[in-house]
Amino acid sequence: MKKIITFLIICLASAPVFAFDGRAVEYRIDGRSYEGYYISPSDQAPLVLLIHDWDGVTGYEIRRARMLADLGYAVFAADLFGAGVRPTRTEDKRRLTKELYKDRAKMRALMKGALAQAEKLGAHTGNAVAAGYCFGGAGVLEWARSGESLKGFVAFHGGLKTPEGQDYSKTRGRVLILHGTADKAVPMDQFAGLARDLESAGVDHEMIAYGGARHAFTVFGSDRYQAVADKKSWERFTAFLNEVLDK
Repeated sequence: MKKIITFLIICLASAPVFAFDGRAVEYRIDGRSYEGYYISPSDQAPLVLLIHDWDGVTGYEIRRARMLADLGYAVFAADLFGAGVRPTRTEDKRRLTKELYKDRAKMRALMKGALAQAEKLGAHTGNAVAAGYCFGGAGVLEWARSGESLKGFVAFHGGLKTPEGQDYSKTRGRVLILHGTADKAVPMDQFAGLARDLESAGVDHEMIAYGGARHAFTVFGSDRYQAVADKKSWERFTAFLNEVLDK
């Protein structure tokens, strides 16, 4: 798997050059191996725990992690699928995410385990934010509802529907939602429903919808990528990090 991660980094050679190198990190949760990616520009840098979309930790998460490191943040890209599990077929992506949606206790445990691994690597987990894309965004909100004591939770075009029997009464950090109005996978009625849930629970939150942006609008090179929404959402995200994290 380390060879795969190395190959992905090489494939990013045409992307902007960043000042810090990261590394693949293998770790274990409940006896199973997982492999994430860690990068840190300095000791005690504020931490972003990054949760992947439905194809696992790939070059996309690595690129975003390196972009954040260039801004002064440590990043641990968590693995929720398992070492070597990087699905390419849609049916496999759906199967893997569906398994975790059905077992939300496991989903939370995997994110918690990744945070513990980041701490072992020297990350400042007391000064941390969780952020996720698509499936990862849904995971981040699941974690927020559990009462995890992070300073913030950020979802980029993530799943927004609150599962039956859950609410945001335990949420402790600020919540930032970055969404597209043309997202057919997660329609705007779910966006509005989440706004009601957060407001009802008294959660400090901000929700931004970008006109014409479809699901996965931040994914470089995809046919749904929208440069304007990507740029604006990244600027708001990095400003949010500056607001909630100590540097």
